[in-house]
Amino acid sequence: MAVTALHRSPGTAPLLALCLGYFLVVLDVTVVTVAIPPIGDDLRAGLPVLQWIVDGYTLTFAGLLLTGGGLGDRLGGRRVFLAGLGMFTVASAGCGFAPSAGVLVAFRLAQGVGAALMVPASLSLLRHAYPDSGARARAFGVWGMVAGVAAGAGPVLGGFLVSVAGWRSVFFVNVPFGVLGLVLTRRYVSAPAAADRRAGLDVGAQTMGALGLGGLTWALIESGEHGWVSLPVLGGLGVSALALPAFVLLERRSRAPMVPPALLRERRFSGPVVVGVLLNLGFYGLLFAVPLYFQRIHGLGALPTGLAMLPMAMMPMFSSPLGGRLAARSGAWVPMAYGLVIGGAGLLGWLVAGTGTGYWALVAPLMLAGFGTGLTMPAATSAVMEAAPAALSGAASAVLNAARQTGSAIGVALAGTFIAHGGLVSGLHVHAVIGGLGFLVGAALTVLLPRPPRTRPLSSRS
Repeated sequence: MAVTALHRSPGTAPLLALCLGYFLVVLDVTVVTVAIPPIGDDLRAGLPVLQWIVDGYTLTFAGLLLTGGGLGDRLGGRRVFLAGLGMFTVASAGCGFAPSAGVLVAFRLAQGVGAALMVPASLSLLRHAYPDSGARARAFGVWGMVAGVAAGAGPVLGGFLVSVAGWRSVFFVNVPFGVLGLVLTRRYVSAPAAADRRAGLDVGAQTMGALGLGGLTWALIESGEHGWVSLPVLGGLGVSALALPAFVLLERRSRAPMVPPALLRERRFSGPVVVGVLLNLGFYGLLFAVPLYFQRIHGLGALPTGLAMLPMAMMPMFSSPLGGRLAARSGAWVPMAYGLVIGGAGLLGWLVAGTGTGYWALVAPLMLAGFGTGLTMPAATSAVMEAAPAALSGAASAVLNAARQTGSAIGVALAGTFIAHGGLVSGLHVHAVIGGLGFLVGAALTVLLPRPPRTRPLSSRS
């Protein structure tokens, strides 16, 4: 892993430990997709159950991110990270041994819970491990690279594992790396001082936040199969519409809010969060549509499809560390703006894709989309974490990642709807336009946002 980018940091062991768990979390969003056909054949599962094997993980992951961030701020990020990684590792083994589709779905839900505990805590611990702003920005660059590589590598690794060792290996591969992550974290990742933690746990707000995000994610997942005006979708939207305002009301009245209103009103914080939504909406929608295009239009199998996507998967390995270095030198806004323009050009480049388009005409759009996303992601992460006080680092990370997961769900749902109603090529084109314009809107927003001051007086209280 490109840990050498942090040669001036206090050490690379904390980064390796935290990024290892994060890699597994992001990988499991996409790696299982190519394993679905053999899972269905082996476990005699129908399409709705197979969909839940994929989407149940995303549902609990997105729905519980705010809760995970709040627990990390109050109980200690290291403790919560270890608990989340342990749960994720055990649940991965359970998925691999699952005797039925129902058991597999249950363990996938447990994986999502573990991921929701891990991700906010990982950024909080990363911030604590690298107190120097330059080293921290470079660390966020590697962290962003891990996310981009894991997302793009999922179909590649999944296709290889399924073809060589069967579908259960997709889950078993997490176990040894999860155990390694636990060992490294216990040895090399220190816990922030207890004085930096916040007291109290607002159970009502936690519940409403989970219901609000979970209901919205449920609706977006179900819209692909049932349509936007179906009962499951309307039910999920209704739950979200009731729970999210209740969450805001409870947060305003709380003495120790999970996400203080003052933080959300800070444009240096909320702007990059919006960028995170637009970024994932475009990129993950493309990740959903492109494998279908290669399989159904070009007739490729699972492994060749993954190999065809390698140009996009490889780009964050170069652009994310570059984004971290640019953020450390010039501020996060420069790589954010350039990355969004480059990525937007990559998405719009998919307008050339047709039934007779050769593969080499699509390499440039693949590379631009991957490079731009990898350049933007660590910069947006750095901007969000620098805008929040240390006591709220877990909550800030949770808000950013909840926004990104929501953007992913929206992107996949929109791409699926466009493809279902307009055909694969037409649907891909519509998503390319919407996703590409979203990237460009994000770039314009980035240029208009205020630059961070030298000091950050923002209080952790509302």
